[in-house]
Amino acid sequence: MHPLRFPSRGPWALLLGAAVLTLSACATAGDPPKEQMAAARTAVDQASGNAADAPAELAVARDKLARAQAALARGDHVQARQLADEATADAALAQATARSVRASRALAEVRESIQQLQSQLNRS
Repeated sequence: MHPLRFPSRGPWALLLGAAVLTLSACATAGDPPKEQMAAARTAVDQASGNAADAPAELAVARDKLARAQAALARGDHVQARQLADEATADAALAQATARSVRASRALAEVRESIQQLQSQLNRS
């Protein structure tokens, strides 16, 4: 009788990977997401400095952080973890959007300066 051999790739590897991920998710689902909540709070606080340049994105991040805190308070650690991660990502988006707005504003100022210089050259 031949021993059962599993191929290194293919459906068995996928099944094994899915089982490992499922078990690891179950093992950590009960733990409060302290690190994720702290990271989300920090990210939202940092993005708050850009409130004028990315108000919509910051509002979404703040809302998800508040929802994560509510989920944590009711003991739904999986939902709290997911929302905290989303709040962190949305806060990063708010910061990137704010940088883009500031860069666009600076570009418009440079273009205006160039136009003024060209006008002066044309008059000379």
